[in-house]
Amino acid sequence: MGTEQQPKHPVSVKLETNTSYLKERLGVDKSFDVIQIDLKYAGRNMSMFLIDGFVKDDILHLLMKFLAELKEDSLKDKPLEKMLKTYIPYVEVDKTDDLDKVVDAVLAGPTALVIDGIDQVILIDARTYPVRGPQEPDTERVVRGSRDGYVETIVFNTALTRRRIRDRSLRMEYMQVGRRSKTDIVICYIEDIADPDHVREVKKSIDKIDTDGLPMAEKTIEEFISGRHWNPYPVVRYTERPDTAASHLYEGHVIIMVDGSPSVLITPTTFWHHLQHAEEYRNKPVIGAYLRLVRFIAVWASLFMLPIWYLFSTHPELLPERMSFIGPNETGQIPLFLQFMFIEIGLDMLRMAAIHTPSSLATALGLVAALLIGQVAVEVGLFTNEVVLYFAVVAIGTFATPSYELGLANRIFRIIFLIAAASFGVAGFVIAVTLWIVMISRMKSFNVPYFWPFMPFSYRAFRSVLFRSPIPLKNRRPSVLHPEDPDR
Repeated sequence: MGTEQQPKHPVSVKLETNTSYLKERLGVDKSFDVIQIDLKYAGRNMSMFLIDGFVKDDILHLLMKFLAELKEDSLKDKPLEKMLKTYIPYVEVDKTDDLDKVVDAVLAGPTALVIDGIDQVILIDARTYPVRGPQEPDTERVVRGSRDGYVETIVFNTALTRRRIRDRSLRMEYMQVGRRSKTDIVICYIEDIADPDHVREVKKSIDKIDTDGLPMAEKTIEEFISGRHWNPYPVVRYTERPDTAASHLYEGHVIIMVDGSPSVLITPTTFWHHLQHAEEYRNKPVIGAYLRLVRFIAVWASLFMLPIWYLFSTHPELLPERMSFIGPNETGQIPLFLQFMFIEIGLDMLRMAAIHTPSSLATALGLVAALLIGQVAVEVGLFTNEVVLYFAVVAIGTFATPSYELGLANRIFRIIFLIAAASFGVAGFVIAVTLWIVMISRMKSFNVPYFWPFMPFSYRAFRSVLFRSPIPLKNRRPSVLHPEDPDR
């Protein structure tokens, strides 16, 4: 058996030695929000180290009031044990003999209590973080359903998840990532369902992250664990809805929560997971199946409509006589390909402008965009009516994609398909789509085929993907996840 690693800076029995080290490492005199309080209770000198704004003042006031009533001889025998078990009446109390761990703990929020004559530091986790209310996420709204959503505080998010899953095997495993940021991360899964190999792989991939911080929180985690830096398709799914996360946990997925982010990562995921939405399951099965069909049509239209329409416009012989109306009546002053590229860039400019525009000016921005891109652009000959019409349909399909990341990835490949069709005609478009299918089929998310159940094909699973089946009939978990308990 290996011996426990000794701390580089152990806690001394001398208060002055401990406080001088902590003052230096925490920068007490350099940062106004790092506070040291010198105290004397039961005849012993003590010091508290805390971060202003991270501490519940009322809790510390009660503890200090309780300690002030101790008598001189209260801490003569077994002072540490008495402090932990008797004189500090609080739930989350811990101890450590490593001053470096004390520094990391104080910067994370807990309060450190250093006592003269004791070679351990008491950590009181009476922290609180500024937090907004658990409001419904803007990107995942539903007509019927819960209105709460994840927030930026990880403890709140774990509580919202446990509220929906009262399973005794639900696990919330704590990790830290970042040499400097020490960002809190929670790996969440149901032990009786999730594949143990996948759980180990997720932990291993997070352990390998070597960086000083996570400035973009869960997005930085995704870039480290996915590896495919030049592939725009997301191999994890984001959600801000606790009910969506809970449904994936019941299937056997593993959830990654990052402190400071309201989005959690669902692993593993396939291409089809990004096309599902909670709204489909908040309606009757027939209505949900219809909504899913409409969503699929919108997504495929956003991906293939423009290059196909361009081919029909430039190669009218491909169309039967009855459909000869497809194509522009007037080509305009600018080639069709450039019109599409201009309007693609214009839509992205409009999207970025909408993000940076205050809500009070959003209506004005919409009116300007409608006039410039619609009426005026057509009248001056920059665009044709058909280009504006078909691109409007494509834009609706892009915004109808439930996954924001998938919508952006499809937009990139729509431009690639359009360039291939414009450069090499029908052959270029067919080759580009074939290479796209091959790329998607070769992708994996934590060893799960990204295009499953289409490739490799599974009839039962593919039927469940295409049609929103009634919940009572969904009595099997996805086999590709290798769940420990395959039956629901």
